[in-house]
Amino acid sequence: MAEDSESGALRTYEVRTYGCQMNVHDSERLSGLLEDAGYVAAPDGIQPDVVVFNTCAVRENADNRLYGNLGHLLPVKEAHPGMQIAVGGCLAQKDRGDILARAPWVDVVFGTHNIGSLPVLLERSRIAQEAQVEIAEALEVFPSTLPTVRDSAYAAWVSVSVGCNNTCTFCIVPSLRGKEKDRRPGDILSEVRALVDEGVLEITLLGQNVNAYGSEFGDREAFSRLLRACGEIDGLERVRFTSPHPRDFTDDVIAAMAETPNVMPQLHMPLQSGSDSVLQRMRRSYRQDRYLGIIERVRDAMPEAAITTDIIVGFPGETEEDFEETLHVVREARFASAFTFQYSKRPGTPAATMPDQVPKEVVQERYERLVELVNDIAWQENRRLEGRVLEVLVAEGEGRKDEQTERLSGRAPDNRLVHVAVDPEVGVPRPGDMVTAEVTYAAPHHLVADRVLGIRRTGAGDAAERAVRQAEESVTSGVLLGMPAVRP
Repeated sequence: MAEDSESGALRTYEVRTYGCQMNVHDSERLSGLLEDAGYVAAPDGIQPDVVVFNTCAVRENADNRLYGNLGHLLPVKEAHPGMQIAVGGCLAQKDRGDILARAPWVDVVFGTHNIGSLPVLLERSRIAQEAQVEIAEALEVFPSTLPTVRDSAYAAWVSVSVGCNNTCTFCIVPSLRGKEKDRRPGDILSEVRALVDEGVLEITLLGQNVNAYGSEFGDREAFSRLLRACGEIDGLERVRFTSPHPRDFTDDVIAAMAETPNVMPQLHMPLQSGSDSVLQRMRRSYRQDRYLGIIERVRDAMPEAAITTDIIVGFPGETEEDFEETLHVVREARFASAFTFQYSKRPGTPAATMPDQVPKEVVQERYERLVELVNDIAWQENRRLEGRVLEVLVAEGEGRKDEQTERLSGRAPDNRLVHVAVDPEVGVPRPGDMVTAEVTYAAPHHLVADRVLGIRRTGAGDAAERAVRQAEESVTSGVLLGMPAVRP
């Protein structure tokens, strides 16, 4: 058990996650590893004995955010003897020993390939009274084989692969996550079945380039077959996946989505740029026509599908004409939403040394125009759903409240965010329950459904209710065991 040597109290932990869904998934594993080693999650208001940063290296401000947070923790650590700080994830894989040079009060640095080493490294650091740095160069254990503590009782990430074989000139991830490694289909489906048995009713298949799944063992249709196999699992109500790459998005995947009832009518398809010349410099192996062709075929097969995307503004050499091509694709594709980014240099990427870096003020002006267009189209698309009846999967956390109405938040089948009214006459849904409600108002980034028609209580809701009770009991037990109440 991870106990304080003097007080005998259980050591507490907190994992802080930055970045993509893969990092969120890894953080669930880190939590599982720590709890398996005898740590307990720190309740709100309790300063943890161990703080773990699971970092991202995609954006420039990722470095600033990490080192800023590490700086804020220094006085906390000085006031809390025995506290430990660990840094893992992509930024740790990239910066390695530089982290200790900039923040020598960090106790453990570990990489993307050896997250399973964290408990041992923490214990080694405590005993030796010195920092431990361990960065593996290749994957040691597939993360899905490690213990886990999920953030949700009703929804789960399921990794189908790790790593990426692409060479996008703006992206540092392949050098940090390594080449693609695929899990066997039977292992994936066994994990999904086990999750459903625990009460999970929604899973998201996860990969750096999820629809390239099968490339390692030479099966070009492995991903579409995996989607269809998920459709045969009793009790699995919703299947999603992220993130695909247009290069590998084939018609058999579209058919599997359209023909498998529990695969949701939702697609996140990164665009990055609508300009063929910029896409070529990005080393993205598709062009505007191919991208829009995929969108057209998806909409032909699933007219109500919500399509979202990623877009980078101001890539080196981007002209006004190039940017107008991006706006053209946004108008044609009519995205339900878009994650928009201003290009930032990442050391170690080819794009960082490219000529014709776009001035910041130009990037900012283009970015604002893009966001305005994306929001306008998203609002138009959301307004089309007013009066529509949707089944909403209620999520954890509080919803929105105004003076008249209490609401809970959840997701429609197409993954749109919906704030659903609480109608005492119909009942109060729990996280994981399904609410059937009519959309009464549409905003650019969410829907409001104030006319509740019914509630379907689910095994996932039962599991969420049990999880809340267990968390409350854990807090009570922690207090009885003498958890330190040191606050930052």
